[in-house]
Amino acid sequence: MKVEKIKFGTLCDGTKIHLFTVKNDSMSFSCTEYGCTLTSIVLNGKNGKKTDVLLGFSTFEGYLNTKYCFGAIVGRFANRIGTASFSVNGKNYSLDKNDGLNTLHGGYEGYDKMVWKGEEISGKDIAGVKFTRISPDGEQGFPGNLKIEISYILDYNNNLSCLYKAETDKATPINITNHAYFNLAGNGSVLDHEMRMNSSYVLDIDSKLIPTGKLNPVVDTPFDFTNTKKIGADISKVGSGYDHCFVTEIYSEDNKQCGVPLNSEDLVEFAEVTEPLSGNTMSVFTNMEGCQFYT
Repeated sequence: MKVEKIKFGTLCDGTKIHLFTVKNDSMSFSCTEYGCTLTSIVLNGKNGKKTDVLLGFSTFEGYLNTKYCFGAIVGRFANRIGTASFSVNGKNYSLDKNDGLNTLHGGYEGYDKMVWKGEEISGKDIAGVKFTRISPDGEQGFPGNLKIEISYILDYNNNLSCLYKAETDKATPINITNHAYFNLAGNGSVLDHEMRMNSSYVLDIDSKLIPTGKLNPVVDTPFDFTNTKKIGADISKVGSGYDHCFVTEIYSEDNKQCGVPLNSEDLVEFAEVTEPLSGNTMSVFTNMEGCQFYT
């Protein structure tokens, strides 16, 4: 296991941005300090063929100019906040209206456009990169100084872990995630990718994609992936495609609990996706209460 670090680009103020690459014997991933962004996940296939299953850019300028958060960390609050406002402890806060009348991914200046501090991680059977930054009180309109730590770690079993940690000195909404786009074939459409999801409920949303607070059963709907099916099988029935939060579930013989406790350290399988021609498969595990599926 090894970590390589090279120069990736330079901001207009002279700040140098680096690219880290972490390798084991059968795969690698790369990430950069700009946006705490995953830039590639490369699988070493048969006959030496390499497949990058992560959508992104080959140059720093691509990430600098895009607005689509390819592989980046989004926050302080990923997804949407209705009316671009919220209340904490009786105090009202107003945010950027960068998605109609709502806030998306923290506002106009999201974490995907900020520079993080990168530090190599190494261990007996792992290697990776830890990124940190401090989001000051009032940044994006959110209260509290927020110390954030994001780690991308690879092991010899081809497990790529994304670890999120945040500490705040004031009550504040926090919802940080990575905005990676995957294509297990490396190119073309994902509609023939086959997916199974361990989720029986999906968050209800209104016409502006704001959650209503209601959980809808997926059975007999286009959102039912409890049995493996192609991503494109029912996608035409959900308008512009999937952009929905699916609830993670824990099953046992005598009990079904909807939702994983936020303090749980035990990972549960949320989804498995396979590209049938190459056989490339990705399994997704989490300890969070829900996962966003976006096409």
